[in-house]
Amino acid sequence: MAAAGYTAVMNYSITLVESGEGFAVWCDDLPGCCSQGATREEALENMRDAIREYLEARAELPARFGTKISRAVVTV
Repeated sequence: MAAAGYTAVMNYSITLVESGEGFAVWCDDLPGCCSQGATREEALENMRDAIREYLEARAELPARFGTKISRAVVTV
């Protein structure tokens, strides 16, 4: 939790995919955190909002969806 008068800032890597319909975007570090927008700028702003909401709800995700999120490395 941030101290009074202090706002924590975090950087997250995201992936943007442009199509004829606009931009799809997802956060590489937060499984299931994704958004979209008609323009790159709109997609980035929507992704900022999605990340904020994801972080606020992260503790509730396993209880709401009945699953646990895990990560693994696959060698190909």
